Amino acid sequence: MAAGTVTPSYLTENLTRGSSMGSLSRQEFFQELAQGCLLPTAQQGLEQVWQLLVICLVCRLLWRLGLPSYVKHLSTVAGGFYSLYLFFELHMVWVVLLSLLCYLILFLCRHSNNRGTFLSVTILIYLLMGELHMMDTTTWHKMRGSQMVVAHCCIQYVVPNTVTAVFSLAFDLDRGTVPTVPSPVEFMGYIYFVGTVIFGPWTSFTSYKEAIESRALSFSWLLKVCGSWVKCQVCLVISNCIAPYLFPYIIPIYGDKLLRNKKKRKNRWLLAYENAASFHFSNYFVSYLSETTNTLAGAGFTEEKDNLKWDMTVARPLNVELPRSMVEVVISWNLPMSRWLNTYVFKSALKLGTFPAILVTYTASALLHGLSFHLGAVLLSLGFITYVEHVLRKRLAAIFSACILSKRCPVDCSHQNKKAFWVYGINLVFSALAVFHLAYLGSLFDANVDNMEDDEGYVANHTIQKWTELSWASHWVTFGLWVFYRLIH
Repeated sequence: MAAGTVTPSYLTENLTRGSSMGSLSRQEFFQELAQGCLLPTAQQGLEQVWQLLVICLVCRLLWRLGLPSYVKHLSTVAGGFYSLYLFFELHMVWVVLLSLLCYLILFLCRHSNNRGTFLSVTILIYLLMGELHMMDTTTWHKMRGSQMVVAHCCIQYVVPNTVTAVFSLAFDLDRGTVPTVPSPVEFMGYIYFVGTVIFGPWTSFTSYKEAIESRALSFSWLLKVCGSWVKCQVCLVISNCIAPYLFPYIIPIYGDKLLRNKKKRKNRWLLAYENAASFHFSNYFVSYLSETTNTLAGAGFTEEKDNLKWDMTVARPLNVELPRSMVEVVISWNLPMSRWLNTYVFKSALKLGTFPAILVTYTASALLHGLSFHLGAVLLSLGFITYVEHVLRKRLAAIFSACILSKRCPVDCSHQNKKAFWVYGINLVFSALAVFHLAYLGSLFDANVDNMEDDEGYVANHTIQKWTELSWASHWVTFGLWVFYRLIH
């Protein structure tokens, strides 16, 4: 799933009053929903991030004053430092040490053509040491979101951004396009860019420099900021107050029986879907929040001639909740992360073969997300699921000459069957199968595992128990589809 973003626990813990709603009748639930959960959750979300939003706006306005570039870099370093302190207090020192280490390696390797390799190995060792030795697991997991932003910024120096046609700094250095390593103040300004330092997503060095040049304030910019903010608040409310009670109250399939018999086997898949939906919308919350901070700080736009579009997109929720395929889910879950993994890891590992490249990619994603058993299990399972789905649909598309690939065919594709009823039927079956896989994988991400994230033994047992309750169905279905693919290959 390449899940680069997960809602921080200090923003998504269910409020005490909201958590007690599971014991209410359906009528009482709706009476208590607004005052007991919706409003408190939205208020809590605003209280946690309003200072970060103000810092982003202040930097944006400050850069409009035409200050010298080094002052702009220093201002974003100051804003980034203060933002880190707001969220992590003195634990921010580990992020600072990582950024200093990155610049040291980049400077020492300034005459090398393999800066990316040295930097990647250094960051990986640092993150593994942080997980295993340097600090307690709970604190490290709390900081892991910002650690990943720094890591992606640094490693991204060697990755050509094929989507936006903007090359990262280290890649330009390796190619000789940029003659020298950026100054420390430029590098630190990039790493601690206020729009991305807390919630991400990563942005290229070129995009950062364009942001501090500060385009004129406009209505479209304000509309994008407000739109992303409203969406992030809606997703937070859904994650906390709607998704956990989806079937008992919002869609009462079994009525009160579901409330009294949640542990019955017939209800386990509904509970799994609830957990998955809550986890999904927590990811969308962070995605839209990162769009808000990034755009508010003046980044996240594309420019074509005189037309400036504030069009940053981090996630595509509809492609996840109503998916065409699991491949589409993985891409739409976090677009910047997906581009980075595809460009840097997958394409570099393709020489090993398609399946090994997929495993390497998901393994790299799991390592960057930290040594978490349930995340590693989900990501590696996704590697098998997406590979089997891709090769099977590719084979079926060739046999029937139909548009049933994992990704939508272009308009001018060579398939003979494009809009036949049975083509839509096959695609619908794979869409339903993707929802099934999402419910199965998302069943792991409930409140229990969030509260016990520092106990890996508990997390491992929780993972095995959850999937055992669901009869390991997704893995068995994937294995069956692989056998079917081998029979028709």
